[in-house]
Amino acid sequence: MASVHDVAAYILAKDGPMSAMKLQKLTYFSYGYHLAWDDEPMFPERFEAWANGPVAPGLYADHRGRYTLNADDINGDPDQLTASQRESIDVVLENLGHHTAHQLSEASHHKDGPWQMARTRAGARELERSNEELRDEDIADYFGALTAGAE
Repeated sequence: MASVHDVAAYILAKDGPMSAMKLQKLTYFSYGYHLAWDDEPMFPERFEAWANGPVAPGLYADHRGRYTLNADDINGDPDQLTASQRESIDVVLENLGHHTAHQLSEASHHKDGPWQMARTRAGARELERSNEELRDEDIADYFGALTAGAE
């Protein structure tokens, strides 16, 4: 199975360089849409409900302290991705890749979305960091509804 690092490396190879925050959000949206479309997780790592939106802590550890990232900044192997995973990421990049990091962050903060649900479970206040994990069931339901609304 691919890892969050493999997905991040693929995104950077296709659309980089970009800010660390934008990479986190594009990775999240790729994961969410792939989960809704293919009914399977893209990678085993989890997202947590941090103050600025969903963050994969393992990926954050790779880029901590750096603002702009290039393809060689992430230790991942895009060749580990399946054709279906690459297709999901490509659709996300085509439709969301032009947005800024802040626009993507705001989009990940929807009041009925998985990030907000995790923060509510944790009792986190605005701008307060939380380690609460986003649940795949919530992610699949949310992105599934977005996909159904677009049809």
